Amino acid sequence: MKTAVQEAIIMVKNRIETIDETLMGKHSIHHLQQVERDLYDLLEKEKEQIIDFSIGAYQDISRMKGVPENLISENKIIFEEYYNQNK
Repeated sequence: MKTAVQEAIIMVKNRIETIDETLMGKHSIHHLQQVERDLYDLLEKEKEQIIDFSIGAYQDISRMKGVPENLISENKIIFEEYYNQNK
């Protein structure tokens, strides 16, 4: 399942590929490439928010169940790896 930001990146890439090479087209491509860069920045922020939310929820549940604090703090890497594999 793709997020809205991932879908937007795909749409911008498709639009860039279909613009002709006229002067106006090159100008449009330049602006769309900037939009694409901005979307990738948003995607990175979205990733961080998803990971932070997942970690927070995991920590809250783990603390309620009495999981030792050292085991709770090691799981950020697991969430990052999971997110990267499931983009």
